Amino acid sequence: MTSVTKLGQPQTPVKPKPTLETRLWQFMRISGVLLIPLAWGHVLIQDVLVGVNNIDFDYVAMRWGTLGWRVYDILLLAFAFAHGMNGLRQVADDYIHRESLRRAVSWVIIIAWAVITAIGAMAIIAFTGSKVGPLG
Repeated sequence: MTSVTKLGQPQTPVKPKPTLETRLWQFMRISGVLLIPLAWGHVLIQDVLVGVNNIDFDYVAMRWGTLGWRVYDILLLAFAFAHGMNGLRQVADDYIHRESLRRAVSWVIIIAWAVITAIGAMAIIAFTGSKVGPLG
C-alpha cells in the first residue's frame, strides 16, 4: 500500500518496530489461548479421571515414565508461570511510576521467572521414579 505525498512522490507507510512490551502483550494472548487446553486437560485427567485421592508417588513415577507427559507438564509449568509473572509485571508497572525502578523490577521478575521455571523443568526432567531418602 502506498500513498502520495504533496509533492506527488509515492510514500510507503512506516511500520513501527515491535518493542518488548508489544512482544509481551502478544505472549499474554498466545499463552492464554494455549493455557486453556493445557490447564483443562490437567484438571480433567488429574481431578476427574484419576481422582486426587489416587495421586501418589507411584502415580507420578508412572506418568512421568513417558516423555509426552513430561513435556506436557513442562509446557503447563512454563506457560502458566510465565503468564502469571507477566501479569505481576504489568501490575507492578501500574503502581511503579519511576522508570528506572519499573525497569529494575521488571528484570527481577523476568529473572525470577526464568530461574524458577528452569528449576521446575529440571526437577521434571531429572525425576527417576526411585524412592530414595528417609521416606524411601
